[in-house]
Amino acid sequence: TARCTVVISEEVATLLRAGDLPKGDALGVARIAAIQATKRTPDLIPLCHPIAIHGVDVDVRLADAAPSVVIVVTVRTADRTGVEMEALTAAAVGGLTVIDMVKAIDKHGRITDIRVIAKSGGRSGDWVEES
Repeated sequence: TARCTVVISEEVATLLRAGDLPKGDALGVARIAAIQATKRTPDLIPLCHPIAIHGVDVDVRLADAAPSVVIVVTVRTADRTGVEMEALTAAAVGGLTVIDMVKAIDKHGRITDIRVIAKSGGRSGDWVEES
């Protein structure tokens, strides 16, 4: 599971809440882009080999406190290797999609804090980031 935060202006947050963004549903498009990126990771990251993906969950939502979008991606596989790169790639592409869809209104939007927050299985076992 990977997480990404996209810092946006209050104006963009208001437009997203109201569903009035000129380019459409940025959160929905970011979700689709993240899912697509999961399967394209070997094409984007050198030396990242193709892995059979058995599931992808993408949560894209406005944060409650600060004006930002939070993207959390969980990727599952039955293979004996991890899918951290797939989750990180998906979160990053989801964030880039939000930036692309709001850049005409918010020139200062930025992606921050992209990281793996949980992992299970594989040689290194289970791990969850401490809050």
